Amino acid sequence: MRILLFGATGTVGSRIAAELTERGERVTSASRTGHSPSPDIPAVTVDPTDSDSVAAAAEGYDAIASAVHIDPDNVTAVTQGLLDGARKAGVRRIAFVGGAGSLKVPDGGDLVDTPTFPAEWKPIGLAHRDELNLIRPVTDLDWSYLSPAAAIAPGERTGKFRMGGDDLIVGDDGNSFVSAEDYAVAFADELEQGNAIRRRITVGY
Repeated sequence: MRILLFGATGTVGSRIAAELTERGERVTSASRTGHSPSPDIPAVTVDPTDSDSVAAAAEGYDAIASAVHIDPDNVTAVTQGLLDGARKAGVRRIAFVGGAGSLKVPDGGDLVDTPTFPAEWKPIGLAHRDELNLIRPVTDLDWSYLSPAAAIAPGERTGKFRMGGDDLIVGDDGNSFVSAEDYAVAFADELEQGNAIRRRITVGY
C-alpha cells in the first residue's frame, strides 16, 4: 500500500511509520514542516487543514492515516481538511489515531466525563470526542478510528493485546494501558485488513 501518514514525527505517528515500513508498506510523511521520522521515509509539506493541499499530496495513494495532534483549536479544521482532501483525491481509505476520552466506562458514561480523568488532559480528550463525532456520520469513505487505552506511552512491542469496540479496555490489574509500539501494530493491522470500516475500535492489555 502507498500510505500518506500525517503526524509521522510524533510519539505515536513515528511508531506507526516504523511498523508500516517494516511490513513493506510505502509510507510518506506529511506535515506542515515537511519533516520525516526516518531518512528512509520520504516527506512532503502539506497543511492538513487545507483540503486542496491534502488532495494534491494524496493523489495516487491507497490510504491516508492521521496521527495529527488534535486539540480544541484545530479539531474541526484538521478533521474536515483530511476528510475533504481524501474525497477530492479519490482516496476512500482513511484511518485516524483517536483518543481514549470518548470510550465508555462501566456506568455507560464517557471516560473524559469521569471525576478521575486528569484535568490537564480534558481539553484534548474533549477535542478527540468532537473529532469522532465529526467522523461518525461519514458514509462515503472507508474510515476507521482507533482509540488507545486510557494511558499510552513508549514501551515494548509485544504483539499481544486485546481489541474492543466502544468500551474502555482495563487489565486484570485495574489499569488501562497500551504501549505506543503495540498500538502501532493494531493500527497497522486495521489499516491493512480493514476489519473495522466505519467503526471506532480500541486496543489495550
